[in-house]
Amino acid sequence: MNEDMKECMFYDIDGDSVRCRLCPHGCRIGEGQSGLCRSRKNIGGKLYSLVYGHPCAIADDPIEKKPLAEWHPGTRCLSIACTGCNLRCPNCQNSMISQASHGEQGCYDCSPDDIVALAKDHRLPTIAYTYTEPLTWFEYLYATATKAHEAGINNVLVSAGFVDEEPLRMLAPFLDAANIDLKSFSDDTYRHFNHARLAPVLRTLLILKEMGVHLEITMLLIPGINTDAGMQQKMFRWMKENGLADCPLHITRFFPAYKMMDACPTPLDEMRKAEMMAKAEGIKHVYLGNV
Repeated sequence: MNEDMKECMFYDIDGDSVRCRLCPHGCRIGEGQSGLCRSRKNIGGKLYSLVYGHPCAIADDPIEKKPLAEWHPGTRCLSIACTGCNLRCPNCQNSMISQASHGEQGCYDCSPDDIVALAKDHRLPTIAYTYTEPLTWFEYLYATATKAHEAGINNVLVSAGFVDEEPLRMLAPFLDAANIDLKSFSDDTYRHFNHARLAPVLRTLLILKEMGVHLEITMLLIPGINTDAGMQQKMFRWMKENGLADCPLHITRFFPAYKMMDACPTPLDEMRKAEMMAKAEGIKHVYLGNV
């Protein structure tokens, strides 16, 4: 075992395997195998994070890129990412790192203390965990977020929100803001298009709101996938009925990427229809992205 690896925080021994308890997939992982996210591996009957301390991307970004429209506008953040994701979206715009295994992409050696020091050195008030699925590198995320919190640096999570309740509640006290990608309002679409489920994502939204994290929501509008007006109306009504009408909603335009290079960009009239419907259903702050 590489000494840089970190034992995972949420797993159980399950016979000759281990059962990951980080996300609703609950991967049962045999010796020498990795979970669906590719970030967590069974080595000698214990589950280890392969990416702890090894970000594949570090950047200085405007906070609006996350996107966050109504939290510290005009400021910048230190964005970091490690390889890995627990979804399989065919439209992923960061597939080269999100769908990669550790070692397939170049990476840095940066401890949580190094990341906090980097933010301080560059006078960046916020660290954003972004680009891939940060919750799959939970141990690194959590260690960095707690140290950043102690240092007076803000923490922003950019995520698909497909996570179990226990780790989310453990992390939330150290989060200042989050943008969660609500990919559709159909469980069938989530299962067949994203390899996930809808209900855990809705639970994530409600928990973050409950725990006082500034929350913004992104819906990437993909023609033929989530442009159905009935589905959109259900989503907007659910947001209002569950106290999320004040959460900024980013309706973002799709462009061809990854396995959907032959698809067409979202027509602008579809964007405007979704915007008008969201406002009609009581969503107070709607932003169009990638237009």
